[in-house]
Amino acid sequence: MSLPLAGIRVISLAEQYPGPYATLLLSDLGAEVILVERPGAGDPARQFPAFHGALNRGKQSVALDLKSAEGKLNLRRLVASADVLMEGFRPGTMARLGFGHEAMAQLNPGLVYVSISGFGQDGPYRDRPAHDISYQALAGFLFRHAEQGSVEDPGSIAIGDLSSGMFAVVGTLAALFERARTEKGKYVDVSMTDGLVSWMSVMLGPVMNGAPLADIGAEPAYGVFKCADGRLLTLSIAHEDWFWRPLCELLGMPDAAGFNRGERVARGDALRSKVAGALATRDRADWAERLDAAGIPWGPVNSLSEVTADPHFRARGLFREVAEGNGERRYHVAQPLIFSGEHPGPRSGVPGLGEHTEQVLRTLPELKD
Repeated sequence: MSLPLAGIRVISLAEQYPGPYATLLLSDLGAEVILVERPGAGDPARQFPAFHGALNRGKQSVALDLKSAEGKLNLRRLVASADVLMEGFRPGTMARLGFGHEAMAQLNPGLVYVSISGFGQDGPYRDRPAHDISYQALAGFLFRHAEQGSVEDPGSIAIGDLSSGMFAVVGTLAALFERARTEKGKYVDVSMTDGLVSWMSVMLGPVMNGAPLADIGAEPAYGVFKCADGRLLTLSIAHEDWFWRPLCELLGMPDAAGFNRGERVARGDALRSKVAGALATRDRADWAERLDAAGIPWGPVNSLSEVTADPHFRARGLFREVAEGNGERRYHVAQPLIFSGEHPGPRSGVPGLGEHTEQVLRTLPELKD
């Protein structure tokens, strides 16, 4: 199939999670992604092979010592040949190495230069070290914890890493689109925390303007419930009377069927208790058939292994087997977008550290003085 980003070369010095996720998406869309890694160690995420492999299939790896004159020269050659440079170091690091945006824009005026950092390239927190949970906390994702004084674990998903990877892709594509008109590159400053603040827009907007939040979770049939067999399911009736009425009929709650949203929220605790009690009388498989037949929004709370076996995801082609360089075959999660009925990628396996160094450098032209 024709891939949307065929012919685009991305040089990535962005390690660990946000940059690798961003370049994974770009690679599956057809871009040639070349990882520039440190000799001997590479991306720190390589110490977790399965984690690293899930993010870096379909790419090439070039090992360069950027403290050496030869390594710096070869990176300059790579950048001169590239459409996109993506980096994920602390602000100022690339400039100290001699590869800041201004220097690279002189070398390659059409270069799209993308920097991913925790707090952005300026501002009071620019140099503060942090990881995902701290970005979430600062951006308001843990506002319920703040209200309740809770120290409960917020969960296992690195939302800041993943959202910044998505914003890096959006910024890259937008800058490439503009370059097609102007022939000039762009500098894209991606802050992990800023992205999370953007994702909080529907909550922060009302707070700034003195308006109440749209608290979907106040609905008695929006949440997680336990079935008779101990398995969990979710109901997701957010505000719709037309879903609430058939749920009440199904659960044997005819007296509550006529309650509108305001009445449901006002009686929230009592109604949620009735819903939970009714769902606890049957196994999840039984409820699955009944809820589907009634057209009620719901979902099973799947384990990771249940996700990989789910017939819907299988039918959507989300899990693909790919041949690795050593001949082994491994499964990967496919790029989720479908173009004209086809999934682009995954196209190849996980590169070994420095596997493509000689191959890639041999194809680069020498730089002119």
